[in-house]
Amino acid sequence: MTFKDMIKKSVLEGFSGNNISIAQIVTVLAVTTLLACYIFLIYYISTKKTFYNKSFNISLALIAVITASIILAMQSNLVISLGMVGALSIIRFRTAVKDPKDLVFLFWAISTGIICGAGMFEIAVIAGLILTIGLFALELTPIGMASMLLVVNAASLSCEEEVLQTIGRVTKHYSVKSRNTSGGKTDFIVELKVKDQSALIKAVSEVKDVTGVSLISRDGEVNF
Repeated sequence: MTFKDMIKKSVLEGFSGNNISIAQIVTVLAVTTLLACYIFLIYYISTKKTFYNKSFNISLALIAVITASIILAMQSNLVISLGMVGALSIIRFRTAVKDPKDLVFLFWAISTGIICGAGMFEIAVIAGLILTIGLFALELTPIGMASMLLVVNAASLSCEEEVLQTIGRVTKHYSVKSRNTSGGKTDFIVELKVKDQSALIKAVSEVKDVTGVSLISRDGEVNF
């Protein structure tokens, strides 16, 4: 048999397909469903105190089952495999992901479906346990103090130096980010880190010519 005949035979066998038993289909989908429910539970526990999205959580569980079904179908016939690749290539996800951790759960659900669809249940279970331990272990790690923005309104231009000296007595980490002067009045914003927020506001408010003080939480990266 020539090499050309071997290739032809391989392609024809691929088009003929491999029979998948009902028992195998039920087993794969049952295990995938159990792992999908596990992912659903872990997502609920890890995000219920922040930005829990029930619709996204339900989608995670269903994505795992759908992916496993696709992998089973792709194993059965080469024509279906090629058709699936073409069909899935036109899918676009346009939903904005609010939390980067959601991407981890999304890939977890997809990979679980792929692994279970391939019949490697042990890998899916072990990977799920490792991801769970890693998720909750890393959540316990301490984070640095987040910066805040102090907005000061003053009736004179000369009080800025005294305000900064007052801030320096409460915290050592501060930086003036902007200044605005108009009609003899001034407004400026200071980025700082402070533990005792009440003491800071009280101290700055007592400075002469200060007419207003606002302390705002800053959205952004935490500085260590």
